[in-house]
Amino acid sequence: LVVALPTMLVIAALVRLTSKGPVLFVHRRVGRGGREFPMVKFRTLLPGTDDHLMHEDHRHHFVAADFKVRPDDPRITRVGRVLRRTSLDELPQLWNVLMGHMSLVGIRPVVRDQLAIRPEAHQQIYCAMRPGLTGLWQINGRSQRLPIERLELDEQWFRQWSFWGDVAILLRTPLAVLRPGTH
Repeated sequence: LVVALPTMLVIAALVRLTSKGPVLFVHRRVGRGGREFPMVKFRTLLPGTDDHLMHEDHRHHFVAADFKVRPDDPRITRVGRVLRRTSLDELPQLWNVLMGHMSLVGIRPVVRDQLAIRPEAHQQIYCAMRPGLTGLWQINGRSQRLPIERLELDEQWFRQWSFWGDVAILLRTPLAVLRPGTH
């Protein structure tokens, strides 16, 4: 967190200077034991635009896209596009790691609705360990993967977990983030 702090301060200033609204976005995610926690990210969308998801057509597309905001979504700010492409919007989650909500490596945390549509076996996996900032899915082309492939990668990580496997994932993460088309 200390190493990332200068970068985080610059990003916070850019978010604040380029769009109105809060710098951070806090979203409820499901963690270990099925307990929800406040996951923190830099805000990348225009403020107050979550309301459009309440419209049935938009919500259907959001759910069909595995609860992901599409890269061409008009709600994304200019700075937000860069933050999302580089995954720098995730840096505040280091706070979640310090608070014990998340670990550096693991399965990405999901929202309760997303967890509810997963098969029962995967629901148990998602609730068995702390979610992570990075994992197999992130280093294996995350946005290019189908939702079922994400489930398979998450299950693979869970079943084959090892300390050295996590070290390898941490070492591969920066290259995966820089690879074009992975977000």
